[in-house]
Amino acid sequence: MKTHRIICPDDWHLHLRDGAVLRAVINASASWCKRAIIMPNLVPPVTSASDAKAYRQRIKAADASGTGFTPLMVLYLTEQTDPQDVVTGFQAGIVSAVKLYPAGATTNSASGVRDMRAVWPVLEAMQTHNIPLLIHGEVTDPEIDIFDREAVFIDRVLIALRAQFPELKIVLEHITSSEAAAYVLEAGKFQAATVTPHHLLINRNAYLAGGIRPHYYCLPVAKRETHRQALVKAVMQDSGKLFLGTDSAPHIDSAKLQACGCAGIFNAPNTMACLAQLFENHHHLDRLEAFCSIYGPQFYGLEINTDKLVLTRHDTPQPVPDPVDTDEGQVTAFDPQMDIYWSVAGIE
Repeated sequence: MKTHRIICPDDWHLHLRDGAVLRAVINASASWCKRAIIMPNLVPPVTSASDAKAYRQRIKAADASGTGFTPLMVLYLTEQTDPQDVVTGFQAGIVSAVKLYPAGATTNSASGVRDMRAVWPVLEAMQTHNIPLLIHGEVTDPEIDIFDREAVFIDRVLIALRAQFPELKIVLEHITSSEAAAYVLEAGKFQAATVTPHHLLINRNAYLAGGIRPHYYCLPVAKRETHRQALVKAVMQDSGKLFLGTDSAPHIDSAKLQACGCAGIFNAPNTMACLAQLFENHHHLDRLEAFCSIYGPQFYGLEINTDKLVLTRHDTPQPVPDPVDTDEGQVTAFDPQMDIYWSVAGIE
């Protein structure tokens, strides 16, 4: 066995849910990352600074890891969002970013934005105060094929939004397509993107070939192999614009395994093992640290962590993590469909 040490990572896109699920899954993230951007699409959503403060307290109460895990709270943007509440929450250290969900784009997004002009006052305030906007970049027009929704969003919405707010910090989240990778790499310094482990490892065959496999269904959906390869190529570059956002999204199995199952992949238990294997396979293990631990805080204007994460490479493939039991039911962890020789030894 050998070990590999990197600066302790952060997760710039994480779903922790609430209640019993929160209490059961939080250690899967807190065991390897120091900070995480927490998604606000609860029911009801986290729409105000007071909501964010209360949710942060519940997360901290559920965390028994002892690793110093810090949740970074995000507000759910609606057409009723108060710009002053956003600014006040940000200046108080409660709010780290604001999330744009096009209405109906993903899990619990019914309260999302339908008319972008309605939120321009909020975006103007965010641009002035350097508050990041996080975007689920898909159109919801039923005439647009689900595999094209990200590329069409860039053409129809993001390009115009960027022209209107040229100095607004924007993170295009969980990108899935060659078009998104190219757009971000060519954009200016105010544009970045997160990439998930699963979109780097699987394509649409994972959930469609040989039978429907609900545990690989997520939004945005994984696409053709050519898109996966484009994402891997982009991540392996030393661009500083793409960084880790797991989009780890736990759902109890009974919610996944039904006629209309929930979208989401629970990858927090083996994110770092999978990424270490991917970077090693592409002969760029030396670039794992930048993707997971440096580019994110640099874009957000935060200090880089000082702790180290120790990864161990074993002589034999490691098992897929066991499902996590919650008081509401079992949550199945991501199976990357490839041999993984790495594991997390811990934070030091």
